[in-house]
Amino acid sequence: MYAIRRATVEDAPTLSALAARTFTETFGHLYRSEDLQHFLQTSYDVQRQRVILQHPDYAVWLLELDGVAIGHAAAGPCGLPHPQAQASDGELKRLYLVKAQQSCGWGSRLLETALAWLERDGPRTLWLGVWSANFGAQRFYARYGFEKVGEYLFPVGESKDLEFIMRRTPRAD
Repeated sequence: MYAIRRATVEDAPTLSALAARTFTETFGHLYRSEDLQHFLQTSYDVQRQRVILQHPDYAVWLLELDGVAIGHAAAGPCGLPHPQAQASDGELKRLYLVKAQQSCGWGSRLLETALAWLERDGPRTLWLGVWSANFGAQRFYARYGFEKVGEYLFPVGESKDLEFIMRRTPRAD
C-alpha cells in the first residue's frame, strides 16, 4: 500500500540513502564517478539530512510502498539565484521517485503535498530548478502553472549543469 508521510529527523538515514539512489538512477550517467560521489557525499549525507529535517522552514515527505521509502519531496524557502526571488517565496527543492515507480501518478501526489505545504498560509510565489534537458519534468511542472523564467549552472563536482528556473506566481483559489 502506498502512503505519503512527513519525514522526521529519525528518517535522516533513510532519506540520505533514498536521495542518493534516486539522484544516481536519474542523473548518475551524466557524471564522472568522482564528481557523482563527491556530490552525493556532500549533498545527501545523513547529517545534512538531519539538519534539513530539524529546520522549521523546511519540510520533507516520504512516499512509501508497504513501509519502504520509494520517493521523496522537499520544500522550503527559495534559494535559487534569480533577481526576482524574495525571502518570502517558497521552493520545491527536490522531487524524486525510484525509477521503477516513475510515471505511476505518485509524483503528482508528492508534488501536490509539497505545494499545499508551501502555500499553507496562502498563495505565494513558488520556484523550482529543473535540468534543462529533462523535458518530461518541465512539461510536468508546466501543468502545475510553472513557467521558465531563468537559468543557472548547478554544480555536480566539477561538472556544471544548465538548469532552468521555473516560477509559479500566486494563484487565488
